Amino acid sequence: MTDAPINSSATGEEAQVLEQLGIELRAKAQAGDLVDISYRVVDSPVGSLLLASTPAGLVRVAFETEGHERILEVLAQKLSPRILKDPARLDAVARQLDEYFAGTRHNFDVPLDLKLSTDFRRRVQLELGMIGYGQTWGYSQMAQRIGNPKAVRAVGSACATNPIPIVLPCHRVLRTDGSLGGYLGGLEVKTELLTLENPRFGGTPGTLF
Repeated sequence: MTDAPINSSATGEEAQVLEQLGIELRAKAQAGDLVDISYRVVDSPVGSLLLASTPAGLVRVAFETEGHERILEVLAQKLSPRILKDPARLDAVARQLDEYFAGTRHNFDVPLDLKLSTDFRRRVQLELGMIGYGQTWGYSQMAQRIGNPKAVRAVGSACATNPIPIVLPCHRVLRTDGSLGGYLGGLEVKTELLTLENPRFGGTPGTLF
């Protein structure tokens, strides 16, 4: 998985200078504990993905359709304005996403930071990690799993606002009738992820498996 280009109009020499300056800036910022959020943008089969982390762990995965600049602004407002592009800090996440899209990884193993979510939504989002690769649950099943069977609508809202999609697989949650429901990255991306994990899905709604 490769990083999206920063400035395609720069000459090779300019790009080298900028890269070196970036390395020095990142080193000084990290050494001085001046960074609260590190990020990088990577390419993937479902479009470019913004990855952002805090010292506690991965805090955001954002689809291109969400607007990466807007997401960075939100992170600055809600968490901290001390944000720096630092690809190396997210190497492990990028590598595991590569493996996931290659079909060789079924579970992610990276520290997570869910401070963007409320306590209830955090409970739901952490439960997403219990849904097996290639499997799907319904919103009502999720509500039962967290011990609040009447909270189906709230569970749906927690899935819709999941700040770490793919890694916390909210795409594996469908409506009770098996239809797709919503998805932050769009229904086409949700279908693609489900089909990647289980070709039997085939993009045809109406089945919980």
